[in-house]
Amino acid sequence: MAEPQGELNINVSITDERLAGEAAPLVDELVADNVASKMTAQDPTLWGEAARSEAAIRLSWTTLAESSRPLLAEIDALRAELRGEGVDRVVLAGMGGSSLAPEVITRTADVPLVVLDTTDPAQVADALAGDLSRTVLVVSSKSGSTVETDSHRRIFAKAFEANGVDAASRMVVVTDPGSPLEKLATEAGYRKVFTADPHVGGRYSALTAFGLVPAGLAGADITGLLDDAAAAGELLSADSPDNPALRLAAALAVRHSTGAEKVVFADTGSGIKGFPDWVEQLIAESTGKEGTGLLPVATEGPEAVGFADAKDDATTVAIGPAVAGARIATEGPLGGLMLLWEYATAVAGRMLGINPFDQPDVEAAKKAARALLDDPEAGKSGAPALTDGTVEVYGNVPEGTSTLAAALKAFFGELPDFGYVAVQVYLDRLDDASAALLRPEIARITGAQTTFGWGPRFLHSTGQYHKGGHQNGIFLQVTGANEQDLEVPDRPYTLGVLQKAQALGDGQVLLEHGRPVLRLHLTDRAAGLARVVEALSEVGK
Repeated sequence: MAEPQGELNINVSITDERLAGEAAPLVDELVADNVASKMTAQDPTLWGEAARSEAAIRLSWTTLAESSRPLLAEIDALRAELRGEGVDRVVLAGMGGSSLAPEVITRTADVPLVVLDTTDPAQVADALAGDLSRTVLVVSSKSGSTVETDSHRRIFAKAFEANGVDAASRMVVVTDPGSPLEKLATEAGYRKVFTADPHVGGRYSALTAFGLVPAGLAGADITGLLDDAAAAGELLSADSPDNPALRLAAALAVRHSTGAEKVVFADTGSGIKGFPDWVEQLIAESTGKEGTGLLPVATEGPEAVGFADAKDDATTVAIGPAVAGARIATEGPLGGLMLLWEYATAVAGRMLGINPFDQPDVEAAKKAARALLDDPEAGKSGAPALTDGTVEVYGNVPEGTSTLAAALKAFFGELPDFGYVAVQVYLDRLDDASAALLRPEIARITGAQTTFGWGPRFLHSTGQYHKGGHQNGIFLQVTGANEQDLEVPDRPYTLGVLQKAQALGDGQVLLEHGRPVLRLHLTDRAAGLARVVEALSEVGK
């Protein structure tokens, strides 16, 4: 096992001696090229000429541990103001990098934050059912035009006013300077507008206003978060073979070169809650392009360790102490680990020969969804290929297939060698949380690496990899009937219609990429999920 990195607050252990030996020459090359120090100095040439213009405006994340300090007093002052008015319930409307970091920060700190990164009407209705007299809504969008976040803002504004609450006084905005949202918030007199550093991409924005504002308002120790990142930053900037980010990136690159492009994350007692969900976006959206990349697989915990090596197409990474079966382990406080993985991901992009700061395939699904919203007829599903109880099956089902189990078996039969299954669930991730059990069951049945994503939030995360990364995935979509729906004020669609358009639009783009897609629509959510589990057990016999 590799020796810990002295008394520093982060550590990378490469427990596979052969892997450590193969990675060492790559680390030496990175050190000789001064990659770490150049990255901290925001040198945009590190990823080649084609990436230079994008990299030139995306590297400020390397110094956020210091440059974000002035925010702390502003956030503390606003929190004190709100608490003085009896406003102590924080709801965050944001997608991708605008919600994943605040969620892991607040969960780890054990402070309450209601996160809205969904278009499911029931989940949004649950958030609306809270005490609005005590609620502040943080509207967080880098572009200022994210359709889900704008819908949440409109819905909450109407609800505030209907409950006798001045909506503008309960709206806090986090956005890039000059965005449409900044203009709207200023003109409407919203309570506070925080503008983030525009030279930081969404998935690298954990230590900007996007991560700090909602987490700080909720009561997390964001000063400590920056302190931990600052302590780690000294080592991560060093051109040294002991730099854990260089060692981590080199090990992942070695494994990728052998066909192990999947990275399985298992928490082994880190004390950090939800870290794999945050790092999933960082890695998938940064590296999954040009037919290559690293596919993160977030699992349920240490019980998943060992499965990853069954086909030797993946590398298990422990978040926390090293355990048997994990080739790599990363340990440290949250702020340090976030910066570690940001550095390592950017370095891995250089080693894979791609630009880690763009996301060329994310927009495709958004365009497809918008097209379906603009043409309601195009958004109609047509007749299902078959119906099994409360489950309608849509997709390319072999002729004569009459049961859900048979359809699933045929679908899994399309899995290529060393491929993966992506389970994409457009349901309520609170009330329908049991859907997450589909991931380990499908992994057991197929023997393949299996990812799980709540729609539409994964569209802002692994959605890039699905279209731009290794084209060896098959995609199981799960949608459900809505017992209630919510109007989006001043928009010609409801949340339910938007949710369906996002599922169908993404499925359409995946089909255009030649990937198998099977959609299961639950006409009754609880009964439908039970039927899917039952059918999977039949397939697995």
